[in-house]
Amino acid sequence: MPTSRYERAARNAGYRSIAGLDEAGRGALFGPVFAAAVVLDPARPIRGLDDSKLLDPGRREVLAARIKERALAWAVAAADAFEIDQINILEASRLAMQRAVQRLPTACDYLLIDAIRVNLALPQQPLIHGDARCFSIAAASILAKVARDAALERWHHVFPEYGLASNKGYATPDHREALAALGPTNIHRFSFSPVRDACRWRTWTGYPVHRTHPQQGELFACP
Repeated sequence: MPTSRYERAARNAGYRSIAGLDEAGRGALFGPVFAAAVVLDPARPIRGLDDSKLLDPGRREVLAARIKERALAWAVAAADAFEIDQINILEASRLAMQRAVQRLPTACDYLLIDAIRVNLALPQQPLIHGDARCFSIAAASILAKVARDAALERWHHVFPEYGLASNKGYATPDHREALAALGPTNIHRFSFSPVRDACRWRTWTGYPVHRTHPQQGELFACP
């Protein structure tokens, strides 16, 4: 279960505005990857914070409302499918997290992040399985997941054949069957092989060579 030990340690080290960061939708075949940044108020604790994947949708909605009400600051951002195909999903996740931090209404001075580092000149601590260990990261995972699910509900009305309201863009059997029958939409991630393999036209030929960006084989080795 998450605790506040990492936030307490940062405050004891002299930091005062500690943001937790997490993303949602990294493994999906469709649409943006979302991220959130949350600065919790130690004077207004929120009971029940946990990894968003372990919470049912109704509970996530309740907790998202409480986070927005009680947090000192919060923000949600995204990187779209075109950016994912251009720079790869890991770098797009970093970009979405960076945007979330930059959208916070007040500046933070320390970051607690689920598993990775972001390209910001701020002290930061990556935590493996951070959404299951740290309250701030768990709160961010909830806001990112709720925001992305809401976006997929809206996209479902545009592309109802793909079942996005229920599968949220992930590679479920019904989603893959729709891809095989219909091909991908222009909001699918063509850098993901199930999408590319379902396309009748050659639309994606690989990531641009860039010495600072990991290649596809490295991406899913990340915890």
